[in-house]
Amino acid sequence: MSNPFESPSNQPSPNVIDAVVVGTGFGGLYALYCLRQMGFSAIAFETGDGVGGTWYWNRYPGARCDVESLQYSYSFSPELDQEWTWTEKYAPQAEILAYANHVADRFDLRRDIRFSTRVTAATFDEKSARWIVETEKVDGSGGDRVEARFCLMAVGCLSSANKPPFAGMADFKGPIWHTGEWPQEGVDFAGLKVGVIGTGSSAIQSIPLIAEQAKALTVFQRTPNYSVPAWNAPLDPEHVAKVKADYPALRAKARARPTGFYFPFNAKPALEASPEERRRQYEEFWASGGLPFLGAYGDLLFNKQANDTIADFAREKIRSIVKDPATADLLCPDNVFGCKRLCVDTGYFETYNKPHVKLVDVSATPIERFTAEGIVVAGTLHALDAVVSATGFAAMTGSYEKIRITGRGGLTLAEKWRAGPRTYLGVASAGFPNLFMITGPGSPSVLASMIQAIEQHVDWMVDLMAHMRDTGARTFDPKVEDEDGWVDHVNEVSQVSLRSTCSSWYVGANVAGRPRVFMPYIGGFPVYVQKCNEVMDRGYDGFVLAGATAGNAAPEVRLTKRWHVPLDMDVISPAMLAARRVPVV
Repeated sequence: MSNPFESPSNQPSPNVIDAVVVGTGFGGLYALYCLRQMGFSAIAFETGDGVGGTWYWNRYPGARCDVESLQYSYSFSPELDQEWTWTEKYAPQAEILAYANHVADRFDLRRDIRFSTRVTAATFDEKSARWIVETEKVDGSGGDRVEARFCLMAVGCLSSANKPPFAGMADFKGPIWHTGEWPQEGVDFAGLKVGVIGTGSSAIQSIPLIAEQAKALTVFQRTPNYSVPAWNAPLDPEHVAKVKADYPALRAKARARPTGFYFPFNAKPALEASPEERRRQYEEFWASGGLPFLGAYGDLLFNKQANDTIADFAREKIRSIVKDPATADLLCPDNVFGCKRLCVDTGYFETYNKPHVKLVDVSATPIERFTAEGIVVAGTLHALDAVVSATGFAAMTGSYEKIRITGRGGLTLAEKWRAGPRTYLGVASAGFPNLFMITGPGSPSVLASMIQAIEQHVDWMVDLMAHMRDTGARTFDPKVEDEDGWVDHVNEVSQVSLRSTCSSWYVGANVAGRPRVFMPYIGGFPVYVQKCNEVMDRGYDGFVLAGATAGNAAPEVRLTKRWHVPLDMDVISPAMLAARRVPVV
């Protein structure tokens, strides 16, 4: 039998390789590292002129991670853990980008990356069982055509900017910047009348800093969002040293948590506490800040009455901060607390107390149009010199839509996903053999610590590739019935949580015309990892391994050894598991 991992001539070819990686954020960088470690040839294509993915593109003022920096990092290298030192509780964009560059340099990854190159098409050739990947240079100077046995999509969950086509945008005389495509040189807002469209995470982070510079700031809000103070601060060197002294223990605790990162959690139900006890608990968690605020009680995302108590507390906080009652009312959400991604801020609500900051409600009367001079709402022109579009992303699937991906029988991924994404385990989609989706829809992805989710996915994928090499398998492809079962399970579990009760980017509601499907897996990171382990241990149950000499034999466990993790029973009780009530942030 011929080896499917060799080119037809048995000679290395620069355009015939084992794997193509699309994107060089944290997913793409780790994929390159693992592929090389396992002896696979690989090339990565990156649209930008540097690594970092979302942290390369999102350079807007105030951009920073909402997972504490000591946990928002790779865990595969103990040496990397020790040599890199974070400086703040929540790392800013520049520091995270510096970390990504350090990783690329330390592990010599750049030699396998083709920068400023956009992947335009990936077509599966059924005769050769190879992916034909076509690219173009960003400057239009040409492109490549590469054949690869495998294609690993590391395109990111929040990387395709959502740009609503407001009428008259071309008439506006000033610049319009999207937070997800921020100029590398930065923006000087001094002396400008600035408009910000949106009040999601990027707006909540950037508005306080824009307000410090701008002559006047007008915020156009469709839907208010809950936000919890970050209480960001420089990291205590003694605390950092303590964590580094036993980093593996922190990593192990994090992997056992539904979120993939560790924080104090109170499993008791909110309604069993007295109002006075709840207030003390909420005040304590508010004083700590950040996403762990949702860990104040164990039933906040599963019991509407319990959720009402934390939502009331958050609205009370907003009204205590914002001095103008009418503005405070506009800033108070009326939906489920945590239904949308909880935001983390520094001085966001306080910003509306500044005399040059104005909030415009566009929920009932949307933006009518842009003019040369500004934005018109309800017949009123708001004069502006510049506009920041903080309108988020076409989450989870947007970057796939930018590439023409064609599988068996000429079926495109866009056609298959017309009614919503369909995957098995969030790693692959039936009819698209040997195509991996790192943190794809149907996996925990954005509901977990992203770097942990990335590492688990890549380890699992590269182990499957190694198993195929061991057994001579030509292709892997999910079985349709197993994929259907997984999609049904993802949808069923999402209904248990209150997260499914509002319109959010989790279901694609922020982009007009998109199907409403809950895309990430909400069942919890360790529950998901156990499922992946079971599939692997049963010889990749649910996949067809075509050409394998040993059929679906149990594989040699390599990279995935570290992902056999227990459930943290301090968080997930048997009763909660039985009801599929897995708390998440």
